[in-house]
Amino acid sequence: MAENGSLDETAAGAAQPQQQIKMNVLAQFIRDMSFENILAQKGLQGEAKPEVSVQVNLDARKRSVEHQYEVITKLTINSKNKESGEPLFLLELEYAGVFLVEGLKDEQLHPFLLIECPRMTFPFIRRVVSDVTRDGGFPPLNLETIDFLALYRNELTRRQQEQAAPAQ
Repeated sequence: MAENGSLDETAAGAAQPQQQIKMNVLAQFIRDMSFENILAQKGLQGEAKPEVSVQVNLDARKRSVEHQYEVITKLTINSKNKESGEPLFLLELEYAGVFLVEGLKDEQLHPFLLIECPRMTFPFIRRVVSDVTRDGGFPPLNLETIDFLALYRNELTRRQQEQAAPAQ
């Protein structure tokens, strides 16, 4: 048994130490927001049965300070009456987070910024959307959790198909 223990220690010692990833949220804020209560502006006859659609876009950019990045989650939320198709409200939100990210290889940085960073700010975005819709005269809209990994993979697939299309 002593031999197994020494083999394990030798193998562990031979493995290179993994670099520690450091990530801090330095700031988060609303960059831009617009809420239009179309229902109140136009008036509605009868009962409203809302149908909500949510579009999500992400953007990440390097800041002038080393290892700092700004990640922006852009939401466009439309609510229409199911029966008539009449718009009820429109919410456009750009929510930014400033992150310090160190210890990642270059090929890991892009997915990290567009998956992990939005996961960190999403609970705050959900709260803003809930408060704004409530304060706008509607029941609070509680967004379902967004799968940022699936969004990232879908975008990669879309880009690959887009690049392959002109070649054909």
